[in-house]
Order: sequence, then C-alpha cells, then structure tokens
Amino acid sequence: MRALRNFFSFLFILLTSYFINPLVVHAQTDWAAQNSKCVANGDVATIQGIECLFFNVLQVIVLLAGLAFFFMFISGGFQYLLSQGDSKKVAASGSTLTMAFMGLIGVIGSWLILRLIENFTGLTLTHFIIPSN
Repeated sequence: MRALRNFFSFLFILLTSYFINPLVVHAQTDWAAQNSKCVANGDVATIQGIECLFFNVLQVIVLLAGLAFFFMFISGGFQYLLSQGDSKKVAASGSTLTMAFMGLIGVIGSWLILRLIENFTGLTLTHFIIPSN
C-alpha cells in the first residue's frame, strides 16, 4: 500500500512539473492561421468560430482519451503486481488492462475508419470546415 501511495505521489509530481514547467510550450502551433478563421478583422466573431471550438474540443477529447488509457494501464499493471497470486485479483487486473487496450484500439480504429472512408469517397471527414462566402 505504501509503495502504491509513493508511486502516485511521484506520478502527481511528475505530471504537475510537466504542466507547470515554463520551458515547455502548450499552445496551438498554428494560432495565427486558426485565429484568422475564427474572427473577422480580429474583433468580430463569425460562424467559423464553431470550427475553432470543434477543433479545441476535439484536442481535449483526444488528450483525455490518452490520459484515460495511460492511467488505466498503470492501474491494471499495479493491480497485477499487487495481486500476490490471488486469482480474482489477477482476473480483475487482466480485465482492466484489456479494457484499457480496447479503448485505445477503439479511438485509433475510429480515426482509421474515418480516414478509410475519406480515401474511398473523397469526402473530407477529418477536417471540420464551414464554408464562407
């Protein structure tokens, strides 16, 4: 139990230092191009602002899916390590690891299906664009 608490303390410090570190920039890389689509003349919101909102929400969803996989994988691994040969605990940890990988495969698979449909039909499904005048 103490080892698990020490691990989560270490993980918390690691993640906190990653997100607080001023040397790492966590900004959109192409903000100027994205901003020109979001606002006309720099001050008036347009309907194309929905593109920016959708883009930002999608980035957060992908980040949360990745974090969920990571934490479920770590949790399942620790459950397995701490099971001490108990068959119920080993089965529970295996189930956690299986669900983590199924979630990851689901996210990657949905992206690949969209790309496959895009290649066969020629439609742009992976870029959300609202046509303007």
